[in-house]
Amino acid sequence: MRDFFVGGANDASSVLMEHYRHLHAHPELSYHEEETARYVAQVLGRLNLDEIKTGVGGHGVTALLAGQSGGPVIGLRADMDALSITETTGCPFASQNPGVMHACGHDGHTAILLTVAQILAAHRDKLPGTVKFLFQPSEECTPLGGSQLMIRDGALENPHVDAILGLHLWPTLPCGSIGLQAGAVSAASDHLNITVLGKSCHASMPDGGIDAIVAASNVVMALQTVVSRNVPPAQAAVVTIGTMSGGTRYNILADRVEMEGTVRSFDEGVHDHLPGWIVRTAENAAKALGATAQVKYERGYPPTVNDRRLVELLEPVASDVTGGKLLTGLPVPPTGEDFAFFAKARPSAFAWLGCRPDGVSPEDMPPLHNSSFLPASDSLKLGVLYTCHAALALMSAPKEVFA
Repeated sequence: MRDFFVGGANDASSVLMEHYRHLHAHPELSYHEEETARYVAQVLGRLNLDEIKTGVGGHGVTALLAGQSGGPVIGLRADMDALSITETTGCPFASQNPGVMHACGHDGHTAILLTVAQILAAHRDKLPGTVKFLFQPSEECTPLGGSQLMIRDGALENPHVDAILGLHLWPTLPCGSIGLQAGAVSAASDHLNITVLGKSCHASMPDGGIDAIVAASNVVMALQTVVSRNVPPAQAAVVTIGTMSGGTRYNILADRVEMEGTVRSFDEGVHDHLPGWIVRTAENAAKALGATAQVKYERGYPPTVNDRRLVELLEPVASDVTGGKLLTGLPVPPTGEDFAFFAKARPSAFAWLGCRPDGVSPEDMPPLHNSSFLPASDSLKLGVLYTCHAALALMSAPKEVFA
């Protein structure tokens, strides 16, 4: 099968790039992926798959490819949405939708999975199991992402999916490499709003009021102790206040301050405790100065946690297709990823696909969510090879692996 997949990936290279350039030129924001979903469904419709469903979890698309009966059912996921960014790459297939860009690689993910579907469909009689393709909308939408909506719509049932694979183009890693490791591979991403209420008065006589700005400043400083004095040293978390606004005039003591921030963590236990720690700290810090703090804590995406058994099965695959350029023990990025909900529902493995071109340093490579982000095209072909081989490896695994 290896030779079939390598040959198939080579033969499909032009189709892969055709998909990628079309998707890159026609980005759509979360919850608005109508044309993207239509394109995906049309491509899948030409592959003689067993079942194609649209409108799953919004604009999601699923497709089924049945191989030999009795084998595992492996889910393969790609996200489809773009970002509110004006593209500056200058590439000939740049975004044709003003103010919208595929700056997070989801166009590449979708192109990869469409090509994987074509290759696997051509060899369905040799597949020791079934593949369910999951084209997911609205990944960029914490706290309610498209993965949750697809799960609610039954995307992981009929048939029951035993395990799920995903990947993400990663600009800090060189093209030709794959990062894969067990445990957390993305952070929990939560959202925080705090309103501090005081009492206004003339600024020249502050003793007659309660200064919400001073109290809010106290809250911000106190929040810096949430991690250092609650989170175990072997764990990690981040609490950042990104915006703060208050006051109406220079000579009036502010009676209200609004602040907004983000909270990131990697451990499920820490993630569960953070809301209580933050609420207690903010309320007490405001109360110490006579003010009150109203805290709204929104839980977003949990950490994405790779299943150790699946990773152990897939490490040889990743090493083989990269010629030994499997990277492990990488720092876990504090970014959020809604594949986490698939990983909570089923044993999963999420890989980082290196896409930094040769000759470009990590410092010079535009990061994700940057208007100049453009992955090396060879990284897409590697993504196809890895996904085909990884799916085959899991379909060939005993059912006990997924228990």
